[in-house]
Amino acid sequence: MASLSLRNMYKKYPGGVIAASDINLEIRDKEFIVLVGPSGCGKSTTLRMVAGLEEITEGELYIGDRLVNDIAPKDRDIAMVFQNYALYPHMTVYENMAFGLKLRRMPKNEISRKVEEAAKILDLTHLLDRKPKAMSGGQRQRVALGRAIVRDPKVFLLDEPLSNLDAKLRAQMRTEISKLHKRLGTTFIYVTHDQTEAMTMGDRIVVMKDGFIQQVDTPNVLYERPANKFVAGFLGSPQMNFIETRVTKQDDQYVLEFGSNEADGKKYTIVLPEAKASADLEGYVDRSVIMGIRPESIHDEEMYISNATTGIIECNVELTEMMGAETFLYLNCAGIPLTARVSPRTTTKMNDVIKVAIDPNRVHLFDKETENTIIN
Repeated sequence: MASLSLRNMYKKYPGGVIAASDINLEIRDKEFIVLVGPSGCGKSTTLRMVAGLEEITEGELYIGDRLVNDIAPKDRDIAMVFQNYALYPHMTVYENMAFGLKLRRMPKNEISRKVEEAAKILDLTHLLDRKPKAMSGGQRQRVALGRAIVRDPKVFLLDEPLSNLDAKLRAQMRTEISKLHKRLGTTFIYVTHDQTEAMTMGDRIVVMKDGFIQQVDTPNVLYERPANKFVAGFLGSPQMNFIETRVTKQDDQYVLEFGSNEADGKKYTIVLPEAKASADLEGYVDRSVIMGIRPESIHDEEMYISNATTGIIECNVELTEMMGAETFLYLNCAGIPLTARVSPRTTTKMNDVIKVAIDPNRVHLFDKETENTIIN
């Protein structure tokens, strides 16, 4: 097995296009790490540099203790699973899985043992004589995984392997790949633009934007303590609400002011609890900042509102979405759009005027210019 070390890696194309900038990442042996970000953020380019399919313009890549910048892809002891499966249509499942081993001139009995072992792990034993066109998308994806497994590589690279599957199959395959990782005990590097995949599968997540790494940490830390506004908005569905607010100080308490109540024209206020009263806020008094609040931290329950002493605002309900285990409320609060995730037992309907309470303990604040986090 192997750890990986990506040190100051760049990918520059002719014409001054920089696809990946100063990539520094230490990946532990047997870790499942996910690269996530919007299209064009550099995640697939980074993966392809690890695979050897893209030349590293600057920087160094180590697999274990070996510098592999100039090592051919076939000699890096890695296996890659692509988005489009890349199976040979004229070959059976067995032949597809065995093909790489035949090229290495491995003995037939050894090939047979490895293919049958992988087929058993992936529940493909009954499909070994089929050709890809006679199989579902999920089955084809498992064959692509099987072709990688038989090589017994040090590192698995998976480039958006589930994006061609329907939602139900995607959820099923997420579970299967996570189980496969635990079973094989190999290092996995997984690329996706789907933050749900990232949050549910990765030991750690690398969030990327415009070729730069924004933050690397566990799913829980990224969700609870994002390093900047981009990370906060990218992870979570529905995404975090952002409101421009003004920081004021009253009786040694920090107060956030925003919007205004249509009935009396007064600003809405949130008094920050002592635990949030960081010294970092002192420099922001009487300045605008961006407040972030997750949809689950906006409450419409009467009991919560009656006990709240701050952060109560009045909203028009523009839309409700019943999602089964929860309901999403799309609200307009004096021109400020908000999304709330509430109990499915809510009686709130479209066009209602309701009061909601923002939980002051769950507020995030971001610098308006740099978008870096001030407090979490």
